[in-house]
Amino acid sequence: MPTTATRKGQVTIPKPIRDALGLHPGMSVEFSVNQQGEVVLNRVDPEPQAADRFEAARGKAGRQWRTDELMALLRGDD
Repeated sequence: MPTTATRKGQVTIPKPIRDALGLHPGMSVEFSVNQQGEVVLNRVDPEPQAADRFEAARGKAGRQWRTDELMALLRGDD
């Protein structure tokens, strides 16, 4: 599947290759050259991103606190 490089060195990855690697717009790829001098193209899977840290913690408390109870606990009121 030949393709032509642009003046900037950009090439289009042919659709059968994109489909085989499961590539979608915006995904990262990595190029390398193996010992035989062949170019190898690999998909770079993004590291799982944690959801918003507050959203991730929402609903995790086992007890529903009232504001005055929580403030007393935090202040050390006995």
